[in-house]
Amino acid sequence: MFQPLSAAIGLRYLRAKRRNGFISFISLASVLGIFIGVVALITTVSVMNGFQEELRSRILGTVAHASISGADGSLSDWRGAVALAREDARVVGAAPYVETETLLQAGKRQGALLRGVDPALEGDVSVLPERMVQGRIDSLKPGEFNIVLGSELAAALQVRVGDSVNAFVSESVATPFGSVPRAKRFTVTGIFSVGAQEYDYGLALIHMRDGQTLLRMGDDVSGVRLKLADIWQAWDVARDLANRMEGVYRVRDWTRDHANFFRALKMEKTVMFILLSLVVAIAAFNLVSSQVMLVQDKQADIAILRTLGMAPGQIMQVFMVQGLVIGLLGVALGTVAGVLLSLNLSDLVRVVERLTGTELMPADVYYISGVPTVVAPGDVLTVVVVAIVMCLSATVYPAWRAARTNPVEALRYE
Repeated sequence: MFQPLSAAIGLRYLRAKRRNGFISFISLASVLGIFIGVVALITTVSVMNGFQEELRSRILGTVAHASISGADGSLSDWRGAVALAREDARVVGAAPYVETETLLQAGKRQGALLRGVDPALEGDVSVLPERMVQGRIDSLKPGEFNIVLGSELAAALQVRVGDSVNAFVSESVATPFGSVPRAKRFTVTGIFSVGAQEYDYGLALIHMRDGQTLLRMGDDVSGVRLKLADIWQAWDVARDLANRMEGVYRVRDWTRDHANFFRALKMEKTVMFILLSLVVAIAAFNLVSSQVMLVQDKQADIAILRTLGMAPGQIMQVFMVQGLVIGLLGVALGTVAGVLLSLNLSDLVRVVERLTGTELMPADVYYISGVPTVVAPGDVLTVVVVAIVMCLSATVYPAWRAARTNPVEALRYE
């Protein structure tokens, strides 16, 4: 791209002591601006990656990666579905479930999702057994009508372990006084907390057999939940299993159940990337200013080089080399500092919290303690490429001005 002579002269100009010290100051300011912009970009994108990954792990630790259910809302041959899923190497765990909307009543009333699970298999498809803050999930025993609540749901109902909760489902029961909702009294034997409000506030677990009894489903279940080795294969795996089963089935995966949420996170990350790219753009404008002043300062040198036979294109390359080296220095330093800052940001936040005595990320507000970061090589490479392109673009106009210098006019008063 650059001829050796042009590159050599450009690098020599870069190292030479300049008569105008203000030009050197502007060049230093350009390097500092690019450095700050790249650090801010890499750190922000890494933090957003960390939050996205943390939220995804918390959500997917509670819900199924994929599920297969009957077309009419019930699945009869669920044992065959579980056995077929376990034969697939892509499936880590499979478990049947019964699910319905319910109204829970104790001290107060609160709507929730009532899910009947098999405690022995629940650990294969979710992290709920590991997130119990009171009691154990294996306290759910068939016929005892015990219930495990999310921490915020228990607080909303004003109940604790050992208290009773009435569950009302949509199906009605005919009585001499008319149709009334079917209801059953459950005993609270456990409380869990996964750190996601959707489930801590809106999910209650009972034993699958109790759910079948409550909904009068016999031996049928609502569906089979799957946990996969690769979450991005959820749709393909669930569809393949459904195609291998006899009958018509409905397939769902986590990307469709939470598509809007993760799409919003991706959009927010893109917008933040664009906005923070403006910091690099501002630094690039400083680079334009310094290069324009440098070209004006080197008018006589440019004229001499032209009289010695250098073509306008070579003159242009001389000043593009200077601007590009300044930009690359800022990008390189910013990349190293940004990656190091991202990798140690949680530790730095804890140090600041200890020094100031304040909690910057309260767990009861954000559900996440500390600042999670994930440094993605692809994102870092994108930041580097965008910054270099901006810096290279900033050198074009000053270099073009230098190439148009008229030797006669430049040497007239020398």
